[in-house]
Amino acid sequence: MHPMLNIAVKAARRAGAIINRAAQDLDALTVSTKRHNDFVTEVDQAAEQAVIQVLLKAFPDHAILAEESGAQGKSDYVWIIDPLDGTTNFIHGFPQYCVSIGLQHKGILTQAVIYDPGRNELFTATRGHGAYLNDRRMRVSKRAQLDDALIGTGYPFREMAHIDAYLPALRKIMGQTAGVRRAGAAALDLAYVAAGRLDGFWEMGLAPWDMAAGCLLILEAGGLVSDFNGDSNYLDSGNVVTGTPKVFAPLLQIISAQHKQ
Repeated sequence: MHPMLNIAVKAARRAGAIINRAAQDLDALTVSTKRHNDFVTEVDQAAEQAVIQVLLKAFPDHAILAEESGAQGKSDYVWIIDPLDGTTNFIHGFPQYCVSIGLQHKGILTQAVIYDPGRNELFTATRGHGAYLNDRRMRVSKRAQLDDALIGTGYPFREMAHIDAYLPALRKIMGQTAGVRRAGAAALDLAYVAAGRLDGFWEMGLAPWDMAAGCLLILEAGGLVSDFNGDSNYLDSGNVVTGTPKVFAPLLQIISAQHKQ
């Protein structure tokens, strides 16, 4: 395992231990609202601080971009952190949430860790060295037809103004696939595409920490990733489409056509 990835795994597991302890007594949580349908708990904040502490102890000169505390430092190396993706699920005891840590070097994603503490599933990737689930090599599914594909998505829950742009694509995709799933943790959905559990995924209005690690996992597992225009601008635009090599093109075609109307 790459030394930087090894440290990121240590950080993710440290955050996962905090999350698992808190999951045993959800009634004790203090929940705050950042904006409509966007929640934060002291667990998010404690998990994030644990991740940052581990990373900066090993790499004190690196920069951080984290969901709760924002950006700090300047460096060619930037750690992109979501300490608890799926906070709403976590608050309700719905077991679909994770820790997501990605590393960018000079703007290129190079390391990825997504850790599901409830299932003890660790998804990792180093650019050019493949993707792994608990030390076993991961590949995207071999699904070749969109009508056989299971597709993940996320509703634009923070910005309801986006719902009118989203629904036409959802309607089309529901009619042309084997099914659509919305589990509520984009980072974990992306990891599931890499693991072959989903054949594709799309969402709009995401933040870099929702996508960074998951997109590298998919690329290293043999999948494709783009924004809604088919370009690699997804971390900046917040709009992402992913899939197996055969499912990606027709999925992108539907989404791109609906968003240009």
